[in-house]
Amino acid sequence: MLNLLWLQSGGCGGCSMSLLNAESPNLLALLKSAGINLLWHPSLSEETGTEVVSILESILADETTLDLLCIEGAMLQGPHGTGKFHILGGTGIPMIHWVEKLAAKAAHTIAVGSCAAYGGMTAAGANTPDATGLQYDGEIAGGLLGDNYRSVSGHKVVNIAGCPVHPGWVTDMLVSIALDEHDDTQLDTFGRPRMYADHLVHHGCSRNEFYEYKASATSAGERGCMMEHMGCLGTQAHADCNTRPWNGGGSCTSGGYACINCTAPEFEEPGHPFTETPKVAGIPVGLPTDMPKAWFVALASLSKAATPERLKQNATSEQLIYPPTTHKRKP
Repeated sequence: MLNLLWLQSGGCGGCSMSLLNAESPNLLALLKSAGINLLWHPSLSEETGTEVVSILESILADETTLDLLCIEGAMLQGPHGTGKFHILGGTGIPMIHWVEKLAAKAAHTIAVGSCAAYGGMTAAGANTPDATGLQYDGEIAGGLLGDNYRSVSGHKVVNIAGCPVHPGWVTDMLVSIALDEHDDTQLDTFGRPRMYADHLVHHGCSRNEFYEYKASATSAGERGCMMEHMGCLGTQAHADCNTRPWNGGGSCTSGGYACINCTAPEFEEPGHPFTETPKVAGIPVGLPTDMPKAWFVALASLSKAATPERLKQNATSEQLIYPPTTHKRKP
């Protein structure tokens, strides 16, 4: 039986809410079948106050084994490096100090969500709370624990990035560790599990036909591709959101909202509104992954010239106007 401890710091709790939507099996059934004992979770556990502190102290005293340390939310180092923006209730000790001590006891340390991984939304703007991730500060390796940190079993922090995370990303990683199948080669450059980070949101997008012909939406709610005008970064975002749907069948793009690349470090500071595409000379600044600019311009021009009228009309409509035509049978 593996022991799992879940702590929250500078964040909204959205990753826990997303995790509760895990399906086939649900979260509690998965933990049971994987042989994982939930020591404590801020929302799911009954213990509070001194009871929680007792759990933490028993881990630090080596009385309780800590196999899985899951951290949700950014690490708040302010003000002035003291960490006092977040004091663990009833202890007088900053959360960052608890995390540092517990991480030194953990067989596996997991950052759940982009805030815990890189700082995320909590680090946006002036970053008054001096928010950082566990092993990254934005794109820069380091964070609270430092680039050289390794868990008791010799592993880097697993950065299950997302805002929020897909429940399947978390449950798959927990099962992988429970089966003793995890190693650091399964993580990408930014510490994300390659099971989802080796994919692009663009893969399986329901708007791909519009993308291929550069038939673009121009305002919210329209059916066309959202890359050219609406800020969609699905062709650059590392995630399997459209091949592994959310909540039984949805995703941002299928719901009509542009992908904001929330699994990437520093996604919270794109330098422009999320729903606008910055351009230079009419060409989107952020081109698809691995696509040379000259090729994109040439192919986009050809695609637009060949766009079927059906797609042109449907792209700027909120509903299907022109269905695909059916070839008439020969007499």
